[in-house]
Amino acid sequence: MAESEAPVGPPPQVPAGTRVLLVVAPFYRDIADFLIAGAKARLKEAGVAADLVEVPGALEIPGAVALAVGSGRYDGYVGLGCVIRGETTHYETVCAESARGLMDLTLKGQAVGNGILTVETRKQALKRANPEKMNKGAGAADAALALIALRTHWGAPETAGTRKSSFAPDSEHIVVASAGAGRHG
Repeated sequence: MAESEAPVGPPPQVPAGTRVLLVVAPFYRDIADFLIAGAKARLKEAGVAADLVEVPGALEIPGAVALAVGSGRYDGYVGLGCVIRGETTHYETVCAESARGLMDLTLKGQAVGNGILTVETRKQALKRANPEKMNKGAGAADAALALIALRTHWGAPETAGTRKSSFAPDSEHIVVASAGAGRHG
């Protein structure tokens, strides 16, 4: 997105009754509040119910999402937080591992929008989080909604709980190897 752009147009369409969990690291409370406002407004516009939980920091966001996946209560997840570069290498670790954790969940079929800002300065974070400017909270909500819409389009089967929370192959495509397959005497 360009420097001043926010998401435009309608949010992705998802089925009625869709529920999304916002997992927020409020280490920088004002920035987190902007991200929450942007995400909630976008989800409301899409007619999607949202719950919110807070965790201590960005590193805990993927873990909280993973715990929530097991509940079967949600169709998608939005991780929101901010990491601002400091004087140590901790920044690189937190940025990389929080992104990797969310991507791992996405690659396992979860609909996850990554709204963890990784910036050099507080000024950059405020600009990106502000719903009147770049509105990255809304962008992360759109990402989760888009993945929910794709999963719905492709007809992913239901898994644990009552929510469609992961992809799985059709039973006719599962091949089970016999006990003796691949053994050489």
